[in-house]
Amino acid sequence: MRFIATLAFACLLFSCNQSPELKVGSWRGIVNVQGQELPMNFEVLKKDNQYSVVIKNDEEEITLDEVKVTSDSITMFMHIFDTEIHARIGEGQLTGYYVKNYEKDFKLPFTATFGEEHRFVVASNDPEEDFSGKYAVTFVSPTDTTVAVGIFQQTGNQLTGTFLTPIGDYRYLQGNVVDGEMMLSTFDGNHAFVFKAKKKDGQLVGDFWSGKDSHETWTATKDETAELPDAEKLTYLKDGYDRIDFSFPDTEGNIVTPNDERFKNKVLILQIFGTWCPNCMDETRFLSQWYNNNKDRDVAILGLAYEAKDDFAYASGRVKKMKSKLNVPYDFVIAGNKDKKEAAKTLPMLNHVLSFPTTIFIDKNGEVRRIHTGFTGPGTGVFYEEFIQSFNQTMDELLGDKLASSQ
Repeated sequence: MRFIATLAFACLLFSCNQSPELKVGSWRGIVNVQGQELPMNFEVLKKDNQYSVVIKNDEEEITLDEVKVTSDSITMFMHIFDTEIHARIGEGQLTGYYVKNYEKDFKLPFTATFGEEHRFVVASNDPEEDFSGKYAVTFVSPTDTTVAVGIFQQTGNQLTGTFLTPIGDYRYLQGNVVDGEMMLSTFDGNHAFVFKAKKKDGQLVGDFWSGKDSHETWTATKDETAELPDAEKLTYLKDGYDRIDFSFPDTEGNIVTPNDERFKNKVLILQIFGTWCPNCMDETRFLSQWYNNNKDRDVAILGLAYEAKDDFAYASGRVKKMKSKLNVPYDFVIAGNKDKKEAAKTLPMLNHVLSFPTTIFIDKNGEVRRIHTGFTGPGTGVFYEEFIQSFNQTMDELLGDKLASSQ
């Protein structure tokens, strides 16, 4: 009897010390952004004892295939970004933090609950204040004012949409309307955004929180004619220049210039970008698919990477990882640091580097024909389709053939 009692006690003790297993299925996470709750939805999958995570923002799904699970904790490596979520596993709960490795002291509290699929609140078809439509928007920060265009779609209390700005869009936003207040969020591994607003005196008045310490106020007026400044006129060559010149190392350290033999008699697209930039990843996916469909034409694409650290090994490693995960068919060089003023020094023929990404179109004679600031991504719907049409028209003109370009 003493042996049985001892065995029973040992089994009880063992079971009490067992760590909860990570549950497979839907989770709702919360990232604390400056005291605001940023809800994010994700799904945990498991195949052959290997976990993966799918982050969801409206129609977007981002698969994280580097997920490390130990007996009591999980680490999610955020796709191509140098960011991570670390959490302790509880009974249907995760508790930890979200960190950007490339920024100093960037750590935000993170929690998650299993079995929940709503964003801010549970979906309902009950009537709510309607925020659907197109808006002329103004964002105001302590140092700057930015014009934007807001587009929102609402069904019941569920709200989706995005903001288009002169330097890119805020990608897939998802949320709810609660007691007359709109709430939107996105979390894609690098962006951690929360937007809120209410209607006041015929316009929207709200706040925008981003990451650890960025806060802006914003106002918006419904306007179906709202539009942004011409993206073709924001970045341009200084007087006296008609071409781009540089000497940057590729990811193996070999020097590349736009005058290299492989670019002669070809239309060359230069992509100013960074692996830390989600809008750049949207453009990279687009350019990769376009190039795969058009690589037999006289065209080349070269990415100019401006990374988060002035360290060649670090920058090269981030670019190589991005190329591998996104299956990018064109090459990259390491051009410099992501600070816009520092980036501009590497391309002194430009008036500035205003946005990551920026796309430069060079004709077969080496002359710059077009510079497009920012990127209008798939989260913008019809605006993305308009961009594709404009891009294809430009490439057909520069290539001088009648072969229809395809996305």
